[in-house]
Amino acid sequence: MATPVTIRRPHWEHFEHGADIGVRGLAPTKAGAFEQAALALTAAVTDPAGVSPRESVAIVCEAPDDELLLAGWLNAVVTEMATRGMLFGRFEVRLDGLRLAARAWGEPTAVARHQPAVEVKGATCTALRVAPIEGGWLAQTVVDV
Repeated sequence: MATPVTIRRPHWEHFEHGADIGVRGLAPTKAGAFEQAALALTAAVTDPAGVSPRESVAIVCEAPDDELLLAGWLNAVVTEMATRGMLFGRFEVRLDGLRLAARAWGEPTAVARHQPAVEVKGATCTALRVAPIEGGWLAQTVVDV
């Protein structure tokens, strides 16, 4: 019998999907997986570690199910990045059923310093999945770049 795996350290990943980019968050909690998916979104643009937490922005959204909540969350992050001209390198998500209340910390985009690789246009419903996995939670989708 296999030993259960525990996700001890939340982390994000990218996965290939044609011309677009898959973003995936893994964490012990669903909220943590949403935070990591948002970091993966930032990492498609620049290294999140290079984004200073100078300003915080509140983000609230809700949806009829977990998958659409993830897509709505990531699209809200994209909207805030675009309208404020910012990048975010830290996220704190609270979930209350199908309602998400979050805070994103970041700074205005500095092209010379952040060297943005792509512009994320939005989260899609392609490969959209939020699910418990062995040892934690998975939150993933494909973002249009």
